[in-house]
Amino acid sequence: MPNPLDNLCGPGKPLQKEAPDANELAGLLRSGTARLKDARNATLALESQFDLAYNAAHSLSLAALRRMGYRAGNRYIVFQVLPHTLGLGPEVWRVLDKCHNTRNLSEYEGLLDVDERLVTDLIAATQAVADALGK
Repeated sequence: MPNPLDNLCGPGKPLQKEAPDANELAGLLRSGTARLKDARNATLALESQFDLAYNAAHSLSLAALRRMGYRAGNRYIVFQVLPHTLGLGPEVWRVLDKCHNTRNLSEYEGLLDVDERLVTDLIAATQAVADALGK
């Protein structure tokens, strides 16, 4: 059975095949784990918790993709391929998709609108990614 990630590789496509690098993986896992821990600090502003949790989710999701021998051409694809990299379902990647859109509004339009529920859901989704990676 062909790997569905191979279909996303090639000119103009969002993935490239690239052998995993142990140092890169270790750095991504270390960064993601530390940021996830810090995101749980309730004394931080919700916006800070959101930023930490989002970046943790991205680092961990990217680690899963890199571990399989692929490099992402954009940030979003690492969340889209979670069903193929870690076997995670829509209950995880839909939260990460919403948070990616929220992050983009903040980064590119200065509109960061987060609430406790979104941050809680993001932390839970990020923990699911970490758990699937064995972290």
